[in-house]
Amino acid sequence: MPMLLEDVYAGAPTVKSGRHITTVNEFTDQSPALRPEVLAEATRRLIELGDFEAGKILVEEDKGAILGSAVSLAVGLPLAVARWYTYDLSGHGISVPVDSEYFTGTLYINGVEPGDRVTIVDDTISTGGTLIALIEAVRKAGARVEEVLVAVEKPENGGRERIAECFGIAVRSVIRIAVDPGTGRVNVLG
Repeated sequence: MPMLLEDVYAGAPTVKSGRHITTVNEFTDQSPALRPEVLAEATRRLIELGDFEAGKILVEEDKGAILGSAVSLAVGLPLAVARWYTYDLSGHGISVPVDSEYFTGTLYINGVEPGDRVTIVDDTISTGGTLIALIEAVRKAGARVEEVLVAVEKPENGGRERIAECFGIAVRSVIRIAVDPGTGRVNVLG
């Protein structure tokens, strides 16, 4: 069986994005357009990685929502989405600060209720900023994070370690990549 996700990253161009060098590729940026077989493979491999014993999936809307939607459909769990803007009509929405590789601001979470057990799904972990905000939001809502699953990890930016240190949660990733700052080449680590 081909490893399409690795191929997407191995050939990806890189750009300076905020404080780090990042890839631009079909999986996270839809450049070129995301092939259904790449999304299907990433979804399958993420499902194999997780337990999904939670009652809900939480994603962020920018890049994680595409993968989270596919996972939600495949495992049959409701999907809550963290947004970069608010439209809370209930007065029960949760807002948390976020400082990630790409963005500094506020995330707004609706759909996570007290007592919920949540699986957080994201496309990438780099510095861990987005996932830290999501975990804090779940806890602020009175809910519990059961697991954190990502398709791609950039270990050189320390996100996995930050999450373990802050929350005692082990992030599980499908593949790991490293961007060589000198050449801009992407190395797939496994």
